[in-house]
Amino acid sequence: MPEVVLELNGRTWTLDPSRSYSLGRDPQGDVVLEDARVSWRHATVHWNGRGWAIEDHGSTNGTYAQGQRVQHLEISPGTTIHLGNASDGPRLNFTGAAMAAGPDAHPGAGGYAAQHGIAGQQQAAAPQQAAGWQQAGQQGWQQAPQPQHPQQAAPPQHAAPHQAVPPQQFHGQQQAPHAQPPQAPQHQHPAQQAQQHQQVPSQHQQQAPHAQSAQPQQHPVQKVQHPHQQAPQGFPGQPGPGAGGAPVHGDRSPTTFHQIAVGRVMRIGRALENELVVSDLQVSRHHAEFRAMADGRFEIVDLGSHNGTYVNGQPVRRQIIGPSDIVGVGHSAFRLVGDRLEEFVDTGEVSFSARHLTVTVDGGKQILKDVTFGVPEKSLVAVIGPSGSGKSTLLRALTGYRPADQGDVLYDNRNLYKQFAELRQRIGLVPQDDILHKELTVKKALRYAAKLRFPGDTAEAEREARIGEVLRELKLDIHADKRVTSLSGGQRKRVSVALELLTKPSLIFLDEPTSGLDPGMDRDVMQLLRGLADDGRTVLVVTHSVAELALCDKLLVMAPGGSVAYFGPPEEALNFFGYETWADVFSAFENYRDYDWAGRWRGSQHFQMYAADIDAVAPQSVHVQPPPARMQKPQSWASQLWTLMRRYASVIASDRGFIGLMIILPAVLGAVSVVIPSDYGLVAGPKGQFNQDAGTIMLILAVGMCFSGAANSVRELIKERVIYERERAVGLSRSAYLMSKVIVLGLITALQGVIICAIGFSTRDLPDEGLIFPPAAELCLVIIALGFTSMMFGLVISSLVKTAEKTMPLLVMFAIVQVVFTGVLFKIFGSLGIEQFAYLMPSRWAIGASGATLDLSHVMAPWDRKQPNDLDPLWEHSVGQWTIDMLALIALGVVCGFAVARLLRRHEPEVMRK
Repeated sequence: MPEVVLELNGRTWTLDPSRSYSLGRDPQGDVVLEDARVSWRHATVHWNGRGWAIEDHGSTNGTYAQGQRVQHLEISPGTTIHLGNASDGPRLNFTGAAMAAGPDAHPGAGGYAAQHGIAGQQQAAAPQQAAGWQQAGQQGWQQAPQPQHPQQAAPPQHAAPHQAVPPQQFHGQQQAPHAQPPQAPQHQHPAQQAQQHQQVPSQHQQQAPHAQSAQPQQHPVQKVQHPHQQAPQGFPGQPGPGAGGAPVHGDRSPTTFHQIAVGRVMRIGRALENELVVSDLQVSRHHAEFRAMADGRFEIVDLGSHNGTYVNGQPVRRQIIGPSDIVGVGHSAFRLVGDRLEEFVDTGEVSFSARHLTVTVDGGKQILKDVTFGVPEKSLVAVIGPSGSGKSTLLRALTGYRPADQGDVLYDNRNLYKQFAELRQRIGLVPQDDILHKELTVKKALRYAAKLRFPGDTAEAEREARIGEVLRELKLDIHADKRVTSLSGGQRKRVSVALELLTKPSLIFLDEPTSGLDPGMDRDVMQLLRGLADDGRTVLVVTHSVAELALCDKLLVMAPGGSVAYFGPPEEALNFFGYETWADVFSAFENYRDYDWAGRWRGSQHFQMYAADIDAVAPQSVHVQPPPARMQKPQSWASQLWTLMRRYASVIASDRGFIGLMIILPAVLGAVSVVIPSDYGLVAGPKGQFNQDAGTIMLILAVGMCFSGAANSVRELIKERVIYERERAVGLSRSAYLMSKVIVLGLITALQGVIICAIGFSTRDLPDEGLIFPPAAELCLVIIALGFTSMMFGLVISSLVKTAEKTMPLLVMFAIVQVVFTGVLFKIFGSLGIEQFAYLMPSRWAIGASGATLDLSHVMAPWDRKQPNDLDPLWEHSVGQWTIDMLALIALGVVCGFAVARLLRRHEPEVMRK
């Protein structure tokens, strides 16, 4: 077996093929590098039986050869490796022993090797090493090997890892072992606790890791010197993750590749007749085409796909592509390399990191402060913290719902904020409240969700097959035909997760999934999430429960004020804080809210191990790109509208109590108007006698219709707010959603108007003729239009309030205001201010149109008998005035509709608002 010589900073050391060598910032490692861009345990150099190789251990900033990020690479004489950055990261040169010159190649040449942790060096034997390199390296050592296919990650280990004796701190201070610390007294200040446990670093220890002073007599290794340094690059010539074209799947090799000849057209889609078949239900049957043009350039053309074709994260119709462009189709990404098209399939092996996230609200108050952490692929990460620690704000920043004001969120080294239009399809979010209609059965709820999320050309059999897979995976198949309301809390949460799994997301976020569950269900849900991670997904859960944290791979603890207090293995967290229970930790957070918990974390060894490599990248200001003019939607507008109407009708039909109330309410209101005595009904008395009762009857009918119409809709948006937020993020049309409510509720309201009119006018005398239609028909049209406009006012109320409980007082207030401004109780016209304000009231225009039909100006007594011609202009008995009254009434409803559409924007991801 040959030996290899490693060159670093002008020094050389001989490595022994009988052992492996670890590289990183871990002082216990073999080759220790102080550069903060290098991970704690970054990579390993070892002999694999055929030759020497370097293997990256999932480092944050990567291992690079010839400018390309690599996971595993066989080393040949002359190979150069950069760690942490493709251009200026620490540089490692590998040569054969015969090629090494100078006394440093000898194991006894000075103390630098010992200071940098290179252990077990053997006596140099240049002739044998050179021969060994030659014997072992005949296969492919003349040039760098092709990228290797990604290796399958082993299932995460859940048992507490072996607790090694902590190494020395970087500033020359010893750190006490973490094993079995005594419990910190409740009354002690955190600084006193730190002295007791020797875990809180001194003031100078809390400086940024890349500002650490060098050890005496050590040759400094490259360090972070430029605060504007960009994130690592994934491919030669590609911009970093903050730019448009980001690396494809970090350090993974292509899943497959395809040759493109000049003049050839390659169609991509789900159908088997395509040249590139993508088995992904989010891809249309005939999705897009790659075209090799005669001049040697390549073009991507979208074929009217439902979920869109993306170039560098932005949707395109047709675009010339080059070697630095990444084409996204569903869960697949494509890149041109010469005349070869490389395909990368997102199967769940994705990295996710947050770098220096800061959120500032009005007044300059920071509610999230410089949050940095990384989520390993196929792992389960929990986020805990006291109230006011910014957990919800962090979740919204991580998912793009409310982007951070500063910092980056990277999905596999791609900027989530700048490429949200594409990456949103790969992220699942399960809010704290259920994201499904509880009145439906489990299978029916999933059917409607699949109909909305999958392309319009997806066959019903394909959707049913995917629903069946998800139900079986989550053990919900036995509950498929049960109503969601009949399920337990844990089972309902499984259904919410099932809804998100329909589109096979690689990354899943959950907000308080165990809230309100008993300990048994809490464990069941956490075990479910553990299983999702083991099956190849990356899961991040915000939770208040600490009972099942041992199931997680990593734990993020947020401190009061929105900063990070700890990130690392959950089994080491309590020792880190120096307490025996989480209750003690949270009490310390509450008692010492002004303590610098973030500084304590940044000065700790755990920070160096689990976050310093991510933290090495300087924060960047967030400039969220405006959404594209046409955000891609899985379904056409008409298809979404039809699906939403059917679902809404199914929800209403499943609620028999609601149906009964919608029938009884107008019947009661109509019957109340019948109780009012009136000798002449709705016409004038004999010989021109005035009939004041006519105005009272129309007042009761109008106000009753106002109340009924507004009551239909006043809770409809607020009760579905969480559902709308999630569905909007995955492509739901705002106008289709609103129109589905308007149409279904409008039909219900119209039916109620007919019921009110049928009862209210059945026993009343009416004029012999109407202005345009028969009097009963005209009055019924007025009542229905009033109900429609009142229903739209109810939607405005529903979109304004934050909780459903606030809708009832506003509904009552709305009804009372309508009574006052009808123009029946007192004279409104001619009163400056009051008359103009009354124009905003639907009841004012409805009574006006009714007065025009009934000629109330002459049926009722004038307000001032001395001025009998001083009549309400809205009651003029003419076709023109009736038309104006009706148009004004309907216009109020239309204006309310635009207002609701505008207000709904508040409940959408900020990067999608337009």
